Amino acid sequence: AISSVASPGTTYTHMPLSLSLATLSLAFPLRAPPLPPRARVVASAASDDLSALGFRSAAEAAAEQRLRRSRAEEAAGGACAGPSGPASSVYLVGVGPGDVELLTVKALRLMRDADLVLYDRLISPEVLSMVGPQAAMLYVGKEAGLHTRPQEEIHRLLHLYAHAGKSVVRLKGGDPTVFGRGGEELEYLEARGVPVQIVPGITAASGIAAALRVPLTHRDYADSVRFVTGHARSENSAPVAERYRWEVLSDPSQTLVVYMGLSTLPQFADGLLQAGLDASTPAVAVQDGTTATQRVVAAPLGGLATAVEEASLASPTLVIIGRVVSLLREASAGELAAAAAAAASAAVSEADTLPEPTAAAEEARALLDSLKAGGRLR
Repeated sequence: AISSVASPGTTYTHMPLSLSLATLSLAFPLRAPPLPPRARVVASAASDDLSALGFRSAAEAAAEQRLRRSRAEEAAGGACAGPSGPASSVYLVGVGPGDVELLTVKALRLMRDADLVLYDRLISPEVLSMVGPQAAMLYVGKEAGLHTRPQEEIHRLLHLYAHAGKSVVRLKGGDPTVFGRGGEELEYLEARGVPVQIVPGITAASGIAAALRVPLTHRDYADSVRFVTGHARSENSAPVAERYRWEVLSDPSQTLVVYMGLSTLPQFADGLLQAGLDASTPAVAVQDGTTATQRVVAAPLGGLATAVEEASLASPTLVIIGRVVSLLREASAGELAAAAAAAASAAVSEADTLPEPTAAAEEARALLDSLKAGGRLR
């Protein structure tokens, strides 16, 4: 069921509508049962009609796309050719905003083949269940005022383990290079001769906006989108009012997405209002976006901070501000909750079918212990 946007300040629960990851099989594609004779005749006629309209089978479409690309490369003198060279030994992998079915196929393959996986606080249990049983897992999560390992130590761990000849996967929520410090890890490793490959993930802005049925851009509402962080570096003592170019952020023709802005939301909203953005501008704050615990608070910008405080939203919370939020629609909470629970259960069930841990896991853990014992890691 679809309902209109709740009144300002209203809190409601919204879960992602998704299918089981078990339906994705890289080795064994699903096949439909054969059609009866009469149905085959009808299907054949329909297929002819689709072919006349330009529709192709997946294999035909892939072949045509390869041909198009080869022609483009020839026309550009080979400039379109992809990268080549040895495989990277460290992978910075984005796993999306939380819904296990938003993993990319490449991320899933690397997770299942990894020897060592370093993962953050925001990685959901359902996503972690997709990691191969042979992997040694190391939690390196961070939250306000509590870092299990400083970033510099994470850098050293990635470096040392890569030189041990192991497959190292650094799992990050969302996309590793969108407010994920992936750029810092990339610079550190490449400066020390460690090859790195970045595997993009669906960033929170895209995943959460899609779950809410809110387009980030729309010809009638927003001609651009801007991502900003509400979380400053620890050494940045400047007040929120002095951190941003408010005249740029307050453009009413753009969509503004604020990552990690829960603690500074009152000051951030005030900065936009002081810069001239209308207090009635639609806005929404989303906690635990795309997961089974997602919570949504919608309110005009002028009342958003108060509504969020009254709802006691917690981190991680993403904020979307702009006229596109007026398109927000809610599906049945009960329906979506059931679908989310089923998808999570199926993901865990699929993970249970993986083989038992192998000697590679013990070897990986032994190396990690030796690094700690040698004083090279804390």
